[in-house]
Amino acid sequence: MRRYTRKTLLKLADTLEEAHSLIRQETDKGNADSVISLLEQCQKCAVTIGESIEASEGEGTKAVKQLEDYCEGLYNISEEVREQRSNSIKTSKWLQKTLNSIKNSITYDFPETFETVFLPYKASMWDSLESVWRKASEADDTEAYVIPIPYYDRNSDGSFGEEHYEGNDYPEDVPVTDYRKYDFEARHPDRIYIHNPYDGNNFVTSVHPFFYSKNLKKFTDELIYIPYFVLSDPDPDNEAVLEGISHFVVVPAVINADKVIVQSEKMREAYVKIMTRETGDHSRQYWEEKISGEGSPKFDKVCNTRKEDLNIPEEWERLIKKSDGSRRKIIFYNTSVQALLDNDVKMLDKIESALKLFRENREEVTLLWRPHPLIKATISSMRPALWERYSKIVEDFRSAGWGIYDDSPDIDRAIILSDAYFGDHSSVVELYKKTGKPIMIQNPEIINA
Repeated sequence: MRRYTRKTLLKLADTLEEAHSLIRQETDKGNADSVISLLEQCQKCAVTIGESIEASEGEGTKAVKQLEDYCEGLYNISEEVREQRSNSIKTSKWLQKTLNSIKNSITYDFPETFETVFLPYKASMWDSLESVWRKASEADDTEAYVIPIPYYDRNSDGSFGEEHYEGNDYPEDVPVTDYRKYDFEARHPDRIYIHNPYDGNNFVTSVHPFFYSKNLKKFTDELIYIPYFVLSDPDPDNEAVLEGISHFVVVPAVINADKVIVQSEKMREAYVKIMTRETGDHSRQYWEEKISGEGSPKFDKVCNTRKEDLNIPEEWERLIKKSDGSRRKIIFYNTSVQALLDNDVKMLDKIESALKLFRENREEVTLLWRPHPLIKATISSMRPALWERYSKIVEDFRSAGWGIYDDSPDIDRAIILSDAYFGDHSSVVELYKKTGKPIMIQNPEIINA
């Protein structure tokens, strides 16, 4: 039986218990009409409980049989009241004993199960939830749903622009449920996992407002937030470091979630210190209990993916293989949103310079360029003057055909397939470190001739 269903039924049983107390009082006062009315209400409530149990567990359960006996007893009591031969003490004892048996059956006769919902929005960020979903989907006591949700680009004035839905971009072994066909209010999942931290506070994109963390809290017993990114593990005692990551920490999802799962114990300590500083020393214990450092699923994905398991497109293979059949070294070129925002035109100059260098050396290495998936939306919203030049750089690279342009949702493929990393310092670097392969950070101040 669903935990939520059990809790709901036990609340209804508590309502019956309150009604029993009123029945005793009204019987002692001689208010027969009130007693009969209360007995009828108890009967309706018992029928509702029985129908819910049958919908959840099927017919023929002990609890439903007890409820049927309870309803028959209520009818007999109402007849005694009408004939003025009821005994309030005897009636009260029977009602309480029978209800206790019903509550015990609801509590102990059915194994507890959970309905768990995962709400990714960008398919490329699915790795921040995937290993948790896999564990949940394999558990005997859990029914797990992956429900990709829509998101919007932000226009330069902050309004919603183009809508995106990436429900068709998930791995084949991940069953996807249409968000329009899942009734959150009626089903009230026991747990909801999210990886979007911002609610409406992101200047580049926004998920649909229904899926803001402040709203989702109303539809679940446990809202769990796991960041879609990983950062360098901080020194929790370094105030400058804490200040530098605070904008990742003081976000609506951390505030609204019932549980927050971060990448490490050091990161957990940093979160606790930042949120305690934000909300007062009296809140420390609250944050210590709420924030867990059990690790990021993104690390699980990188560590558990093998190169031989990758699905490599034919056009990639053509660029990777030399004419003699040997393979070129693959350089994963990552360009980030933040580097572009920080450096504007200089960053475009650097990208052009890097592409020129790798083109000149394409006989020895294959460049796999993977820009951040939100880079287009970011430029359009926050740096619209750069868009025309940036889009031409991308178009020229793709049309030239000498390198790989990876705009797929699967970042882990690029990490596992490549032999070295070159590009901006971003959360991808922290993932790449797990591979043990070389990492080179580009400097936009240095332009190759």
